[in-house]
Amino acid sequence: MIPGMRALRPLRLLVPLVAIAVALALFLALGFLALTFVNGAPQGNRYCDAGYGAVGPLGRGRAGTTAADLSDEQRRNAATIIAVARDMDAPPRAWVVALATAMQESTLRNINYGDRDSLGLFQQRPSQGWGSPAQVLDPVYSTSIFIDRLLDVPSWDELPVTVAAQTVQRSAFPEAYAKWENLASDLVTQLANVVLPAGCGPAALLPEGVARTAISFALGELGKPYLWGGTGPDRYDCSGLLMRAFQAAGINLPRVSRQQFYAGGHLPVRQAQAGDLLFLATDPRDPATIHHVSMYLGNGQMVEAPYTGEFVRVRPVPWEHDELVAFATRPGTTPNYRT
Repeated sequence: MIPGMRALRPLRLLVPLVAIAVALALFLALGFLALTFVNGAPQGNRYCDAGYGAVGPLGRGRAGTTAADLSDEQRRNAATIIAVARDMDAPPRAWVVALATAMQESTLRNINYGDRDSLGLFQQRPSQGWGSPAQVLDPVYSTSIFIDRLLDVPSWDELPVTVAAQTVQRSAFPEAYAKWENLASDLVTQLANVVLPAGCGPAALLPEGVARTAISFALGELGKPYLWGGTGPDRYDCSGLLMRAFQAAGINLPRVSRQQFYAGGHLPVRQAQAGDLLFLATDPRDPATIHHVSMYLGNGQMVEAPYTGEFVRVRPVPWEHDELVAFATRPGTTPNYRT
């Protein structure tokens, strides 16, 4: 045997071992990705984020207390938390996090005692930089600093309520906040007249062909003029166009946009699929102020009958519009929210 070949023989023997190691590594990597997709991907969806009413899998952590069980003092404190958070332009999800936190920490009572130097609605500790004792006993101040710190948490609005609360509070019992979320959502509804889809699950899929038929109808009306109250065939307003589009697909929608918001299951607007309805509202936290509806086409586009002087058109979805409602509606599917 040539001396050089003899020297390479051990390396040749290693080739099968290297090949087996590479194959094993690839198998483990693919297995990890599959496990992440199967077990990890639903994590965000099960909480219905943008997401109000998150209760986690199997409804764990629900509390039996209802808004009707609360005392006048507790309801006053809840109203203060909502008012302060709203004045800070924090979205309703922040109100829910704050209410669930205060319910867990103090049962919504502004108490002047607690663990170590904890005080007030949120049991904030002066020694940990929350403010002076007098400040943390002031419901307006304690709510303000809680909301400030919550809004500083990266992607706080994409976290389950219990995780968002724990990130701010650093509680020894982080799972405890979850059981108060339904109550917090109820308080937002009752005290602020803001309807939140509490405990909502994934919206059902539309029957095969429904979205395609509705979209085809709407696109067939492009260029027709807007008319307030118009339901076709020559002129349309926003809800009239979509009423006729889904009527062609076998689904009867209510006449006006505010009613169409409730004509199916809800899902976060950023998860909208072709055929879902998108809404604009004067106060996007309050469905009663909805004034416009359009239909999502996919790929960031929507079809709409916009306003007087315009025509049925396709344009990009204004994702950053300050009037865009956080939930889309999937017409004709089973409602997945509590009103």
